[in-house]
Amino acid sequence: MIEYPEVKEATVALKKDFLKTEAPYLEISDEDFFSLIVMSPTIGIAMADGKISLFEEMALNKKARKLSKGGYFMKKDPVVYAMKYLIKNYYNWSDKFMDVLKETIKATCNIENVDQDAKVTDGDIDYKEYREAVLHSPYLLIRFIASFFLENDEDIINQNHKIGKEEYQRMILIGEKLELNRIPVFQMFCKTFK
Repeated sequence: MIEYPEVKEATVALKKDFLKTEAPYLEISDEDFFSLIVMSPTIGIAMADGKISLFEEMALNKKARKLSKGGYFMKKDPVVYAMKYLIKNYYNWSDKFMDVLKETIKATCNIENVDQDAKVTDGDIDYKEYREAVLHSPYLLIRFIASFFLENDEDIINQNHKIGKEEYQRMILIGEKLELNRIPVFQMFCKTFK
């Protein structure tokens, strides 16, 4: 994804600003920094109650290692290391990170072709309709949604996700910042949470 010129440009600019302000001695590749950007919604949800528990930190580290470029067996994973700086001042950086993600989603997911005028009705969703919406949506869009909001990507088609009230509200807020809230498959996805 970082090969898209607009994504690369936005990533490099944010990386330069972030390293200058937060972590002047951090060495991280553009690809690994982009992985940190992709982690930002997950970090935001983990911080919804104002702190990150040990369990949440372990889950974030696992996801960060999965997203990193790799090859860091004997040394610190740069995404995990950089994530600590982002967590420390998350609220100062979240909007800038979300702007890069929004640009990335627009550049890679072809969301203009997704029916954004359809509105999901109040109440429960039809699970069959939701599965069809997932299957008919751009693959990268579904991967983004799953990566941002779920611990396991394959859980995207489950219908009974459990989440705390603060985390749910933060997920809705992040969806609005990324302009996912206008897309019916995201609206349906949000209704799978209890």
